[in-house]
Amino acid sequence: MRVLVVYESMFGNSAAVARTVADSMAEQAQVRVAEVGTRPDVSDVDAMVVGAPTHTFGLSRPATRAEAARQGSEAPVDFGVREWLIALHRPGLPVATFDTRVSVPFMPGSAARKAAAMLRSAGCRLVLPPEGFLVAGTKGPLRDGELDRA
Repeated sequence: MRVLVVYESMFGNSAAVARTVADSMAEQAQVRVAEVGTRPDVSDVDAMVVGAPTHTFGLSRPATRAEAARQGSEAPVDFGVREWLIALHRPGLPVATFDTRVSVPFMPGSAARKAAAMLRSAGCRLVLPPEGFLVAGTKGPLRDGELDRA
């Protein structure tokens, strides 16, 4: 089985989760990890995991990526998971999603849930519920134990 783990990461937290997910799957599958800015090809994969940071209750947008850049992120401002998913069409592809998010008492939105909805619209089949991993603040780090959960 060939699995693609695609991620968008502003401060390295979503990238760390993506690498951990890929490493944990490597014994059962051939896994490739790709940053979304590389515009990865999905034509040759059997399953996919998509991860991104939660920005303003969902997936990032150019304005939220620009704000992250003002805070020190070196991630691309013009392209992210949202833009990549808009162009994706892989009916039947098994997928899972995750996000990283600030730990607050009530978080009404989720990049993982938005990505899952977009993937379903692209014809993909969600095989696990969207998962969130907590960060200590906007820049992180991931909370203790989150990489173990990944």
